[in-house]
Amino acid sequence: MVRFGQLPGEPGEVPPPPGWAGIRTLTLRDYFLDPANRGPLLVDRHLLILVTVGHGTQEVDFRTYPCRPGSLLWVRPGQVVRHGGQSGLDAVLVCWTPETMRELGVFPTGPPFAAGYWQLAGEDEDAVINEVSQLVVDCQRHSGDGLADELLRHQLAVLLLRLALLPRDPASTREPAPETGPLPAGWGGTPDGTESTGTFWRLRQEVERSYRQTRRVEEYASRLDCSVRTLTRACLAATGRSAKQVIDERVALEARRLLAATELPVAEVGRRLGFPEPTNFGRFFQREVGHSPGAFRAALSGPAPTTRP
Repeated sequence: MVRFGQLPGEPGEVPPPPGWAGIRTLTLRDYFLDPANRGPLLVDRHLLILVTVGHGTQEVDFRTYPCRPGSLLWVRPGQVVRHGGQSGLDAVLVCWTPETMRELGVFPTGPPFAAGYWQLAGEDEDAVINEVSQLVVDCQRHSGDGLADELLRHQLAVLLLRLALLPRDPASTREPAPETGPLPAGWGGTPDGTESTGTFWRLRQEVERSYRQTRRVEEYASRLDCSVRTLTRACLAATGRSAKQVIDERVALEARRLLAATELPVAEVGRRLGFPEPTNFGRFFQREVGHSPGAFRAALSGPAPTTRP
């Protein structure tokens, strides 16, 4: 297990606390009392943020989300989160490791789990609050017991299935525009059963596995046993961008994550993403994001934005 803000496998790993069942609850206010947690954090586990008090913002992968009581955000492993800094804002945090729910068959990779932001209301809000509240109570009461661990996992499974059943209201699930530079359009989309969308979905999964090794559309087409033309047509239909743009945007997003939430040298960030020469990485980043890597990193040293652009 690693702390928030650290890359898995890097120095600083700590053993799990006694009774760790892979699930933990805490409050946003308590978590951000630690000054080390106030900057951009690269998370290594799932994180649900249910706002309970106040108004403000949270930033996830450089998008700013408005928050008020009933706002719910789902941050995934590998994403960057940054607190808006509002002192009156508080929330309940539920975090769990990627391995926690696999045995139960409830794992947020498929279409039902695509949304990452909701503004809850009515019976949906009451139901989610009740599930989260019970999970908080049982996390505090039970630890170090196999039966209690199973209770927590099943409670979390119920909560995740309840989220999967929430209505996909565009007003509540629409993601705000990116704060800085382009983000993968449609990257949170779901298959709708059409051949074109299915091809895009398969490309998306393959890019997620291989974007550090290759950005060549021809190679992805070969892996998916289709033509470059088919991939481009599917991407244009799903996102309005070509296959090459979709791939490059994913690489640029990971570059921004590493520049924002780690102290890796710019050249090392480039090497991790398949750019042996720093100048090539710099040109790529400037083209995709609109800033040099150094300027982008320097801009993040200030406070998080408090309003959407």
